[in-house]
Amino acid sequence: MTEQPFLPFAQVEAVTLYHPATRVEHVGFHESSHDGARQMQTVGTTVSPLTLESRGRGTGSQTAADIVADPGGEIRSPVTGTVIRGGSYILYCDTRDYYVVIEPEDRPGWEVKVLHMTGLNVGKGERVTAGRTVLAPGARQLPFESQVDKSRTTDPAWPHIHIEVVDPSIPDRPSPGGGC
Repeated sequence: MTEQPFLPFAQVEAVTLYHPATRVEHVGFHESSHDGARQMQTVGTTVSPLTLESRGRGTGSQTAADIVADPGGEIRSPVTGTVIRGGSYILYCDTRDYYVVIEPEDRPGWEVKVLHMTGLNVGKGERVTAGRTVLAPGARQLPFESQVDKSRTTDPAWPHIHIEVVDPSIPDRPSPGGGC
């Protein structure tokens, strides 16, 4: 666990992504399920970066990041931009979760997706600032073991925030089975 408040953890072309919490255990990069997700490049301030085993999704190995964060800390915006949408949804047809999608000011038209939060403190049209704007009270502890949990150093495992940068102009393949 490292306290590196709101320093960058990745770069995607002109978009810089910041750690979303004051205390981060590590950042686990993995394949996004969205074809438009862009490959992230780690930076020198990334807390304990690792690339997780393939999920067989056919996207780049660092097109999504799970940032393992202190369960008692608030979640701040990883990027400066404008909230496009956000709210609750049902994760894996079973678990209520919260998300927010931000259009980054450094790459208009793209989307930074942030998932697995305990609520939402921002709404559509709000401007958010990386490392300053509180998106949510905290990270959601999922009721099942995630791939990133296998590399934990805390007991019990800390929750994680999922972040990905998507170019929505790239069509996404439909999910097999059509959802729930």
